[in-house]
Amino acid sequence: MLLIYVALFLFAAIKWGNWKKWREYYPTILFFMVGDLLKNFLFYNYWMWTYKETIFLENILRNHTIINLIVIFIGYPSSILLFLGRFPNSKWKQGMWVSFWVFLYSILEYINLHYLYLIRHHNGWSMTWSVVFNIVMFPMLIIHHKKPLLAWGLSVIWILFLLKMFPIPIEKMK
Repeated sequence: MLLIYVALFLFAAIKWGNWKKWREYYPTILFFMVGDLLKNFLFYNYWMWTYKETIFLENILRNHTIINLIVIFIGYPSSILLFLGRFPNSKWKQGMWVSFWVFLYSILEYINLHYLYLIRHHNGWSMTWSVVFNIVMFPMLIIHHKKPLLAWGLSVIWILFLLKMFPIPIEKMK
């Protein structure tokens, strides 16, 4: 099922993504990917959430790492090509566009958590925290696209806040 999600995002990016400006979006794609890869590396033994294939292709998508790498390398670039590639000019439409993406990511996670069982939360993470994370993440992607150094600085503050809210024992870090 997760492959279907990723395939749908890829199809949407191919059809509606702004491929003419992919080089302009490339640094933000990398920013998005590095954030998730860093989280996976540091919290390898202390997950906040994990993916699991439960519907089909369980022999191929055997664990969180394989699934997450597919999401990182296909899903995230596709999302950026759509999110930034179709980012509107007017402030009101920008707010609606960000809200749409926060809703999309959040509702997909909710369905995967409660109905398809493709994701599990751990160590105090919850659907509320996922929504808050999405509310921070999408504006952060816009900030990174316009002012990368500011986004890196704000990301450090955000990470420190999350570490305060979800203290991870040092011995659990990889």
